[in-house]
Amino acid sequence: MKLTNTSGTSILVEGVIFDMDGLIYDSERLFFQQKQIVTREYGYTETEENYVQTLGLTGETLKSTMLSIYGKDYPFEEISKKSRENMMKFISQNGLPIKKGITQLLQFLKQNNIPCAIASSTHLTYIQEYLSKTNLNNYFSAVIGGDMIRHSKPEPDIFLEAAAALSLSPSQCLVLEDSENGILAAHNAGIPVICIPDMKQPQDTFCSLTFDLLSDASRLPSMFS
Repeated sequence: MKLTNTSGTSILVEGVIFDMDGLIYDSERLFFQQKQIVTREYGYTETEENYVQTLGLTGETLKSTMLSIYGKDYPFEEISKKSRENMMKFISQNGLPIKKGITQLLQFLKQNNIPCAIASSTHLTYIQEYLSKTNLNNYFSAVIGGDMIRHSKPEPDIFLEAAAALSLSPSQCLVLEDSENGILAAHNAGIPVICIPDMKQPQDTFCSLTFDLLSDASRLPSMFS
């Protein structure tokens, strides 16, 4: 289908690749809150300014970023594991909010036979659990987790893997992202990207790399024709 942005530029889209945290789910703030609690227990202070530096990162890239912020003695694995466990307990008790317009967008894409994939820095096990808890499983033809790729965003690996899983070339896809690292990863993959910011409004340098910048996903179906 043809997708036209707010400036009147059009592209053809045959598949859509979704980031997950902060894009599909309002989960970045939830995880930040849980991580704040855990880091305090270990004698560290997790600020929002520090947290947003890690958005979209995973694996060794995330670890090296955290160590550069808090020092080489920062217990990365312990804090990450406990924060994730606390997050899953919270979700089990309180549910996981889906961001505005996402369900309607997924329904629209399904009705128009546009396949969708998830490409998230979160590990596959947690992605599958999130999808199961929110009944969104059937909307995605492929799911790529951060533990399935070698190089983290802003490298293009995860989006290239997602496009291949949809049997599409990068130029046939559209990426939906909320983070600067995600925007850069999509750009590096040669895939048009729409940014729907979550915890951080992207700087102008990153905005210039996007096909469009939207406040939420609710407008997207009307942009297709």
